[in-house]
Amino acid sequence: MPATRTTLRRSLAAAAALPLLAVALTACGYGSEADDDDSAKSTASTGGKKLSADTVKLGYFPNLTHATALVGIQEGLIAKELGGTTVKPSTFNAGPSEIEALNAGSIDIGFIGPSPSINGYTKSKGQSLRILGGSASGGVKLVVNPKKIKTLDDLKGKKIATPQLGNTQDVAFLNWISEKGWKVDAQSGKGDVSVVRSDNKVTPDAFKSGSLDGAWVPEPTASKLVSEGGKVLLDESTLWPDDKFVITNIIVSQKFLTEHPDVVDAVLKGTVNTNKWINANPDEAKASANKALEKLSGKALPDEVLDPAWESIDITDDPLAATLEAQADHAVKAGLLEKPDLKGIYDLKPLNKVLKAEGQPEVDDAGLGVE
Repeated sequence: MPATRTTLRRSLAAAAALPLLAVALTACGYGSEADDDDSAKSTASTGGKKLSADTVKLGYFPNLTHATALVGIQEGLIAKELGGTTVKPSTFNAGPSEIEALNAGSIDIGFIGPSPSINGYTKSKGQSLRILGGSASGGVKLVVNPKKIKTLDDLKGKKIATPQLGNTQDVAFLNWISEKGWKVDAQSGKGDVSVVRSDNKVTPDAFKSGSLDGAWVPEPTASKLVSEGGKVLLDESTLWPDDKFVITNIIVSQKFLTEHPDVVDAVLKGTVNTNKWINANPDEAKASANKALEKLSGKALPDEVLDPAWESIDITDDPLAATLEAQADHAVKAGLLEKPDLKGIYDLKPLNKVLKAEGQPEVDDAGLGVE
């Protein structure tokens, strides 16, 4: 059943990569380095009683699909729940590096896409992580050149970009093509539609030059394409039940969850309260998130990109577990992934305890939770 959901009116979506069997793909295609988040050190230790850990190390991306982390750290809403336990944030630009950091103990809790979550869990044979809850839904669109493509049927024979072979948007587009009855070789991208794997950083220029006819991409790339004259032909959320699908999860090291359940509870209380604050203060939340992003990236998002991107993202406590399983099934159907055993990937008991205490509905693990 859905948890209380906060509608975030504008957001920046990182592409969450869906793993290939033999290829470690990034979650957003922007690199793999991690950095200590110096801009967030003011969130360290608000005073009060220290919990069972001196420090909790949080990982996230400098993208507004990670707005819960951006705002929660920027406003001190997560640190507030931790008392004397210090928050140490680190930012990542790719899913695999965040999973590596989690496995190495460099972070304890992370905000990350569904695909690296699946990858990290299956590669460790279910030993490395658990998904604690959701964070964001949506934010993916098909944007086309309206002079070349006027209807969905017009995509046949056209060059359409996705961020990366096997990433979440690539798999979604391949699945959509298959359901249209068209044929495309998943590896080469050749077929009734030419699927061009193009880094999100270069796709807008390629679109502007005319070498691409459109793209199935996350925000803010979609809105950048619109600013270059593109038209949104399809919002992927319309293909999902209730217009929702997971784009960002909250994960935790199983070791940290076992040793410091009180810290995990406090972080989750902070994220739930952050989502409530975003909903109650949308203008302040927007400013806070963009300020945090400017500190991290050195550049604020312009309104013409920020506004439509933010509109398409929902911030939610619900992990939307059934959609994570569906995304994995789509990759299997495309021949890009062996059928994973996801049983036990979720442990939603800590989140549901927080939600119950807040008088909010509990969330469901779609049968993929721990026993």
